[in-house]
Amino acid sequence: MTQPIDASRREFIGAAFGAAVASAVGCRSQGPTPAPTVNSAELLELSAGDAVATLARGDITAEQYASALLAQCERGKPLNAFITLEKEEVLEAARAADRLRSSGAKLGPLHGLPIPVKDSVNTKDYPTTGGTPALRGFLPKEDAPIVRTLLDAGAIVLGKTNLHELSFGWTSNNLAFGPVHNPYDPKRIPGGSSGGTAVAVATRMAPLGIAEDTEGSIRVPAAMCGIAGFRPTTARYPSTGVVPISALFDQVGPHARSVGDLVLFDSVVTGDWSPVRPTQLKGAKIGVARGYWFSGLDAEVERIANEALRKLQDAGVELVEAEVPELPRLIELTTVPIQSHDVLYTLKKYLKDFGAGVTFEEVVARASADVKRDFERYVLPGGKFFITEAVYQAARDVHLPKLKKNFADYFARTGVAAIVFPATMVPPPLIGQDEEVMIGGKKVPFETAVARNIAPGSTASLPGLVLPAGLTSGGLPIALEFDGPTGSDRALLALGASAEQLLGHVAGPKL
Repeated sequence: MTQPIDASRREFIGAAFGAAVASAVGCRSQGPTPAPTVNSAELLELSAGDAVATLARGDITAEQYASALLAQCERGKPLNAFITLEKEEVLEAARAADRLRSSGAKLGPLHGLPIPVKDSVNTKDYPTTGGTPALRGFLPKEDAPIVRTLLDAGAIVLGKTNLHELSFGWTSNNLAFGPVHNPYDPKRIPGGSSGGTAVAVATRMAPLGIAEDTEGSIRVPAAMCGIAGFRPTTARYPSTGVVPISALFDQVGPHARSVGDLVLFDSVVTGDWSPVRPTQLKGAKIGVARGYWFSGLDAEVERIANEALRKLQDAGVELVEAEVPELPRLIELTTVPIQSHDVLYTLKKYLKDFGAGVTFEEVVARASADVKRDFERYVLPGGKFFITEAVYQAARDVHLPKLKKNFADYFARTGVAAIVFPATMVPPPLIGQDEEVMIGGKKVPFETAVARNIAPGSTASLPGLVLPAGLTSGGLPIALEFDGPTGSDRALLALGASAEQLLGHVAGPKL
């Protein structure tokens, strides 16, 4: 449902980061506005909130803004962030937004804002490939609910972004549509599976984008591309109409360059426009579990993470040292077993329900070699790591509830607002370095290095916020993740607003 801009929203994200949107609140069009001279470089740096406010006031037209973003997409084309991007469709949607403003209608809270959409999320005007060959020509009959909500709020689809094939990995080294390249070093991965959306946001192709996270697919790319990413409490946003892995873990969410824009996205999707003001850091309690999240880190990751913790302490944060009981064991018994079991059924159902025109077996048979290998090992009956029903039922009905209870008890016992830790154990690895990485002179499985730290939050249905913490001596982004109690999404974003002010932003990549 479209949410018109009205005076009741003047403080919807607080004075600290909502002034730009607030200036446009209550805005109705005043008729055609002469097209001003546009500084494209300045437009590219606008936050989503600032862009919407600027568009609503008529300082620029939606067509001008979309043209600036499209030109940046063209400049960044070698990074391969998009699978599908139709310039004329975007410009026509922008012209429609301009006509709406000229008509005197109330404007939605995302009026004229182009938003890139991960190509696992259904769109009726663009193919949804899931990054896999068998779905190259699949055009859904309707938009996914999350896309429809954003469009009803005035947004424009800025194409479909590249991803790790079928969202089944963390590199976005897509063998079917080509690898996505990290904008800080194109020889390196951007993280996955939502690598294309992260690259688009990091390189100023758009200020806000749709990603999706089953086990780190929002958070890993955000961390490796120097931007903010928010995975909400599982089921906070609708994930219907998204190429699935497991309904227990799948969750769409936003990539942005500021917490304020994450709040804007959350408000549009949930309808909660209550103010989100930065939390007072002095006296705030944040948990640190060094035994799990800080062990075995790359030296640069450890240095930057510890510097960030010192900044938090200097600001008055009380760091509470405590471990979550049985964490390694319970993650091993739940995360991979549940995903490997469920994707066999959820993907079959998705293909049938949305009329993809291909079967599960055809999708796997035509998948790229790396993804096909993983399905044969983990998903298909007879595979080396195939999950039996008995193992799955124990994971779902015994171990997963235990994991969630242990987290709930941890938050209750410690009184912390969130747990903080480095999002990944390593900076972005080189493309092709997806079996092992070197940490401190030792070989570490790639999956451990990129997924160990992000797995608990998504498995336990915790909201997770990734913020950039700094750059390595080689200029690569490193990030912190803040995980809050289940359902604490707005409070976590408020904490993130303060942490963002304290930690600052990393320098953006140069195209």
